[in-house]
Amino acid sequence: LGLSCLVPLAHAEDDEIATDRPDFVESAQVVGKGRFQIETSVARETNRSNGIKTTVSATPTLFRFGITDTWEVRLETDGRLWAKAEGYGVTVRSNGWADTSLGLKWQMQKGDEKTAKPGMAWLFHADLDSGSSEFRGKGVRPSVRFVAEYELANEMSLGLMPGIVFDKNEDGKRFTSGLFGVVLGKGWTEQWRSFIELSLQQITSAKNGGNVATFDVGTAYLINKHTQIDFVVSRGLNKNTPDWNLGAGFSIKF
Repeated sequence: LGLSCLVPLAHAEDDEIATDRPDFVESAQVVGKGRFQIETSVARETNRSNGIKTTVSATPTLFRFGITDTWEVRLETDGRLWAKAEGYGVTVRSNGWADTSLGLKWQMQKGDEKTAKPGMAWLFHADLDSGSSEFRGKGVRPSVRFVAEYELANEMSLGLMPGIVFDKNEDGKRFTSGLFGVVLGKGWTEQWRSFIELSLQQITSAKNGGNVATFDVGTAYLINKHTQIDFVVSRGLNKNTPDWNLGAGFSIKF
């Protein structure tokens, strides 16, 4: 989830933290050679369907380390999970650990506000079936995403992210799904920024889970040059998507 498209490029060049959260669209920036960044959060997802209310709490976390000025390695997970399903007089609870994803980000092009040149990056990830049995996915699921960030007038910015995921369904059969996100950001002060976003987190046939889509609103505040807090609210846009998702995050750069 990348809020760097809301950070003025001149500030980013000055080593100000630029995060991949709290929105779905990733940033086009890397952390820099030898730099380490942690982006962690708490999130709560709720949904009602067919008389059953489900609630899932998680601790999404992303670790980023710069191996060169244009490449970084990444480790990402939804962390600890607590799930509860209530309906028809029965409550079922489960908890455990989410799968882990390993990845690389390549900053293909730095943005330039003066020439309207967008920042661009490629992200290569592989989700591993490494979590607890209740939450584990099916095998290794690779994905490729491309990000473009544009600086607009009046401290506005635009981010776009198409991608492809090579996933497996509940039967263990391989399928390909798409994803797409578009985010519009606004900087209100040097420290405070906000965004609205449309995210299509899964684009596929009904037999493989169908489309998953949300409308997201969020904000971030820079405590200092290397520390950020953020908040996000997501509303599901169809029956395949959880009704609501709330999140609060903390990010720090070393």
